[in-house]
Amino acid sequence: MIDRVELLAEAGGGGDGAISFRRERFVPRGGPDGGDGGRGGDVCLILDRHMRTLAGFRGRKVLAAGRGENGHGKKMHGASGDTIFVGVPAGTGAYRRDESGQWQLLGEVTGPGDKVIVARGGAGGRGNVHFATSTEQAPRVMERGEPGEAVKLVLELKLIADVGIIGLPNAGKSSLLAAMTAAHPKIAEYPFTTLEANLGVAYVDNDELVLADIPGLIEGAHAGYGLGIDFLRHVERTRVLLHLLDGTSENLKGDFEKINVEMGLYKESLLAKPQVAVVNKIDLPQVSENLSAHPDHLAGLPQPIFMVSALTHEGVPELLAWLTARVKSFELPQEEKAERPILHPEAVDERVRVYREGDLIVIAGREVERVMRRLDWGQRDARRVIMSRLARLGVIKELQRAGVKDGDRVRLGGIEVTWE
Repeated sequence: MIDRVELLAEAGGGGDGAISFRRERFVPRGGPDGGDGGRGGDVCLILDRHMRTLAGFRGRKVLAAGRGENGHGKKMHGASGDTIFVGVPAGTGAYRRDESGQWQLLGEVTGPGDKVIVARGGAGGRGNVHFATSTEQAPRVMERGEPGEAVKLVLELKLIADVGIIGLPNAGKSSLLAAMTAAHPKIAEYPFTTLEANLGVAYVDNDELVLADIPGLIEGAHAGYGLGIDFLRHVERTRVLLHLLDGTSENLKGDFEKINVEMGLYKESLLAKPQVAVVNKIDLPQVSENLSAHPDHLAGLPQPIFMVSALTHEGVPELLAWLTARVKSFELPQEEKAERPILHPEAVDERVRVYREGDLIVIAGREVERVMRRLDWGQRDARRVIMSRLARLGVIKELQRAGVKDGDRVRLGGIEVTWE
């Protein structure tokens, strides 16, 4: 039973640095005092004990953190962007697609204190106070903030249902699930309509209850007959068992024991799970008349016994309230902690490449792109800083080797300029 949602996690971009100069009385030549931009907020996953499924993300497509604030004068830094903490159920794994197209596990939230950062905020840009030199004491240049990460994210949860609805084929399990939740399982008047577990979520006041309609079984299920082993594996991933009995049956206790025998033969520990007996179809006159005339038919069943009608919803609210209280009285089992993934950094090509595309000279490289992204070529002072950094990267020598001259078109990290 897997719950899965796809989302876009957008971390906040860093704030821009400020261009500012100190202007105070009696302080001649105050100099630059532009502060740095704030760092962008991260997108983090944390545990929410009240959540059982990922149903709350169905209409939510984007998880967005706050952008860092721009810097200010007087060397004041901008505020960092708000980090967004997203609550998820225990056992939720977060995956992102790597460059090879494979899904890579970023981490799992399995218990209190776990935090998985799925998208990191961008660094803030530096203000003009950082660009003053002995020869340039009033620089009008600042850095833009780095963009935050945008990650196509998949959240995946291996569901442990709070309540598993079990019973013989055609007892009305799918109908009861539909009556208790917003699920729409296939319902028909013949056995084995349900061929795999259906899930539904019931909301009782502020509580969330996950119910699973487990496929019916026949004698010999523990040996693989009918829907056999698949049925019993689903039972293992439930906390409380709702044992649904067909009220038209002449042997309710026998029907109850038949399934318990199969569960015990498969794994004896299944019999230790809490069970509640629920008699269905009490809207039929023959059922209520039969139970009134033969109360001994209920003898030997665990107490309390609930009488419901999946068709008319009679008795369903009381059953839901009891199940919610029963599930809450149990300490939720701690999910087995998965081994933390080892994330190997991808090799990054840091080389600067200079080549021609017709009349255009192209300068490509990760660091060149970063310089051009953070500094504005249109600012005279910024061009001076850009040229200084390109010289340190060896770009100027490569351009001279390529025969660049004034007036040539040059593409710097995706930005086309005229070389001067």
